[in-house]
Amino acid sequence: MSHHLVEAVDLHYAYPDGTAALRGVSFCITHGESVGLIGENGSGKSTLLLHLNGCLLPSKGQARIGGRPVTKETLRDVRRAVGMIFQDPDDQLFMPTAFEEVAFGPRNLGTPPDEIDALATRALATVGAAHLRDRPPYRLSGGEKRAVAIASVLSMAPDILVMDEPTSNLDPRTRRQIIELLKTFPHTKIIATHDLDLVMDLCRRVIVLHAGRVTADGPTEDIFRHPDLLAEAHLEPPLRMQACPVCAAVIPPPAPCQ
Repeated sequence: MSHHLVEAVDLHYAYPDGTAALRGVSFCITHGESVGLIGENGSGKSTLLLHLNGCLLPSKGQARIGGRPVTKETLRDVRRAVGMIFQDPDDQLFMPTAFEEVAFGPRNLGTPPDEIDALATRALATVGAAHLRDRPPYRLSGGEKRAVAIASVLSMAPDILVMDEPTSNLDPRTRRQIIELLKTFPHTKIIATHDLDLVMDLCRRVIVLHAGRVTADGPTEDIFRHPDLLAEAHLEPPLRMQACPVCAAVIPPPAPCQ
């Protein structure tokens, strides 16, 4: 499914208490794109991501992976194609050791036992966490937990990575390490985040959500050069595009969107 599309078609979702989280979201993401999903708290970012691997199913409309709607009947295939990395690694890590954590996915998918060790070992090495193999997740730092969570998804060889705030609560050095790691992945990547500088590093396209609706979708730099558009979604331009507080240099005039 590596060449297939990720689509939302008039996607609506309301929580059991009646709160409308998504109000007609539509987009199409093609193979190999890296897309930043941005918006204020409560805009619907996490809810949208949870529809892309079937953790939630829509009230109306469809999420589609490779042209197939995400339904109860297609969940197994969808979850082989879409790897989900949650905002809080503690929501994802539950096995006694890092190795067992990373091996759990392939084992659950019915991978032959003689292949599981190689897959888990390779995934831990890919994220620089081979030395954590026998450590229990509760004894890992935030950055180490994040690395193991990413490895646990990579071990299942997904085509699409869906990430919710992959650098939240990390120190600057670990944040940079995660960004550099993500740059090496050829996967289609969909990243929900408040870290707009990360988006500039990783994503050529941005989708802006506000109150459960898409309010902008286009090239990252074009959107980030329009502070009024970002302000409508309760966002500010990335730090590197803001005026310097010391020399008071101003942001260049925005280029027109194409």
